[in-house]
Amino acid sequence: MKFFIDTANLAQIKEAHDMGVLDGVTTNPSLMAKEGITGHENVINHYKAICEITDGDVSAEVIATTFDEIIAEGEALAKLHPKIVVKVPMIKDGIKAIKYFTSKGIKTNCTLVFSPGQALLAAKAGATYVSPFVGRLDDISTDGVALIEDIATIYTNYGYTTQILAASVRHPMHIIQCAMVGADVITAPLSAIAALLKHPLTDSGLTQFLADHAKAAGK
Repeated sequence: MKFFIDTANLAQIKEAHDMGVLDGVTTNPSLMAKEGITGHENVINHYKAICEITDGDVSAEVIATTFDEIIAEGEALAKLHPKIVVKVPMIKDGIKAIKYFTSKGIKTNCTLVFSPGQALLAAKAGATYVSPFVGRLDDISTDGVALIEDIATIYTNYGYTTQILAASVRHPMHIIQCAMVGADVITAPLSAIAALLKHPLTDSGLTQFLADHAKAAGK
């Protein structure tokens, strides 16, 4: 399973990259704003900076919601760097745009997906990635991980090559659960990825090993 980091924070992206586990980055206008990145040129330059850190795909989201505007914005984003994946919302014109981008060899990420039917449409349009939002479904007492499992079953049934990119992943158990049901990719904050490192028995075991070594060395 690929690990993407969901942020626009360059320091966090670099930290995840330096851990050796980073496969790509997803970001959006909200995450850009959170980092104080405003204005068209600043946003464009920030996308370029992200692409210089990671070795994998970088999802850059369009703001437009009509077909012609999505195409214009998406083509401009795709020209920024070969790693850019155009992130398109799950709306009628978005699906039409994904079909167009696919015909032009432009990678896409269909975002704001909350149902198997939406994921099926994205795959039929040729999306490179589909992004079901696990955490936001959990927020309304719906099983977000079950959606990942349903999509995986459908894609396997019909041989779709669209990758399931589990989004709105908030904690380490989300990551493990998504891996168990067949997500191709998860995108998560650095805190959730780093939390996979932690286990109390690892900590206590290391403490004991170091204590035993110090004792044997006469320290």
